[in-house]
Amino acid sequence: MVDRTVADLVVERLRAWRVPRAFGCPGPAIAPVVAALDRAGGDPQFVPARHEETASFMASGHAKFTGELGVCLATQGPSAVHLLNGLYDAKLDSKPVVAIVGEDITGPLGGAHEEIGLSRLFGDVCNQFVRYGRTPEQVPAVLDQAFRTAAATRSPTCVVLPLAVQLALVPDRLPQVTGVTSATPGEPLARVLPHDADLAAAASLLGAGNRVAILVGQGGHGAAREIVALADRLGAGVATSLLGKPVLDERLPFHTGVLGEVGTSAAAQLMGGCDTLLMVGTNDPWTDYYPVQTRTIQIDIDGRRIGTRYPVDVPLVGDAAETLRVLLDRVPVRPRRDWRRTVERSVDRWREEAAARTEEPGEPVNPQLVLHQLSVRMPRSAAVSVDVGSVIYWYARHLELPPGVTAQLCGTLGSTGCALPYAVAAKLARPDRPVIALAGDGAMQLNGLAELITVAHHWREWADPRLVVLVLNNRDHSGTGGGQAPTGASARRPDVPYAGWARLLGLHGVRVDRPELVGAAWDEALAADRPSVLEAVVDPTVPLRPPEPALADLRGLVADGDAARLVRERLLARRVAVEADGLG
Repeated sequence: MVDRTVADLVVERLRAWRVPRAFGCPGPAIAPVVAALDRAGGDPQFVPARHEETASFMASGHAKFTGELGVCLATQGPSAVHLLNGLYDAKLDSKPVVAIVGEDITGPLGGAHEEIGLSRLFGDVCNQFVRYGRTPEQVPAVLDQAFRTAAATRSPTCVVLPLAVQLALVPDRLPQVTGVTSATPGEPLARVLPHDADLAAAASLLGAGNRVAILVGQGGHGAAREIVALADRLGAGVATSLLGKPVLDERLPFHTGVLGEVGTSAAAQLMGGCDTLLMVGTNDPWTDYYPVQTRTIQIDIDGRRIGTRYPVDVPLVGDAAETLRVLLDRVPVRPRRDWRRTVERSVDRWREEAAARTEEPGEPVNPQLVLHQLSVRMPRSAAVSVDVGSVIYWYARHLELPPGVTAQLCGTLGSTGCALPYAVAAKLARPDRPVIALAGDGAMQLNGLAELITVAHHWREWADPRLVVLVLNNRDHSGTGGGQAPTGASARRPDVPYAGWARLLGLHGVRVDRPELVGAAWDEALAADRPSVLEAVVDPTVPLRPPEPALADLRGLVADGDAARLVRERLLARRVAVEADGLG
């Protein structure tokens, strides 16, 4: 019988918190925990990544796609430093992740090999909780507190375990701990609803509005039915943040699409024409696209977020679905048909424009066409991960997400190289559904080529082998594309045979450089009996074309007679705001 060590105790706590897997890179200072995971026989599973950064992105991606706690492991020194990117992703997008870091310092402090002050290193990204487990007796409580804090605050936490503690035998007086006195990870710790007075004020404001807009963020997940019901009751138009794109059925006639620089002209026009704005679970940073001056209600489970992006008249701190359900009972049925028709005409114009953009010629292929051809072939239950770069623009505008399809991206941090680690996490969480990763050639060269090895290692275990990695190969070193052709050797990214690399790993590879073959390439990749890389050679000079901010789009949009007055008021408000900023 193997003696029970603190490392085994760590595994027991992971199991108690229903953690299905931990992502990481083995190293000397975390080796006992990794060995204990191996002894656990896959409950929970240890998933080795090629790099600690991608391990932390996998943990963040697991939290994003499942709503559960993500866990990543690393050893001290540079290994711990590499975790920071994924942990900051979790922090900025409000996802619960726990980092468990091993430390082995036997010499004098301040001069040991690979020594870094871990409390200070993780002090900002895991500012809610960073603790050492210095004795066997402390470890269960420290781990439970780390998991509980991550779940409660929707943020990353960190536990540092010295190597000697991991190896220590669990004393007889320390019984095996069972049970978790906390809510299910990823769920609110309590039912949170706004005060009745605030709900009444919000209902009054919405009822008085003539041109209501609803802006939906990731906090609106699970509230689609209530959002649509309220929009219909008020004749409102709807836009989403980039993170909120998967919340609603994008085929709705009053759904204007994503707001912001990466978004649509219809969403910008909705903001420009509205006189009342309801924000649901969003902290969208594209403030230039918000209305210049309007009456505003904001719903958020975290009161600290209310009013951080835009002035709010009525704050509603509460769960989105439950708050909207209560609000629906208080808002009168007053559909503004003229405003709804105006919004729908704007949506129709945008959809015609978007379709026309996909048909523009490219040299050799228009990247917008590639996303459009995926949109009409999207598997109904797919999960989509999106990287950073010009691919975000094409995803936001040209990939229509039907109900049942989930999508995640590094929305707030904006770190390149997240899509493939996210995709691995999504596939391991649900091996029975197809996963599609959207990336540029820069992201693939950063870490995607390496993590294809992880895909090659695991895919035979999956019930549905489809994991398709789209690589938009535009050879553009700027990382964004968008209208300027690369010039000179320093501006061009080295060309890599991405599809060929996939084939070397035993995966499927498709390369397409002719627009008429893009649809067939998607069909081939989605029908393959193993994971695929679809390499599309695309034009780096296709312009990104951000929509004009809201104010500019008021011309001729508002259907009622007060458009001119509204323009004058907002011009004056913007001038006053600019002057105030200059004085401040």
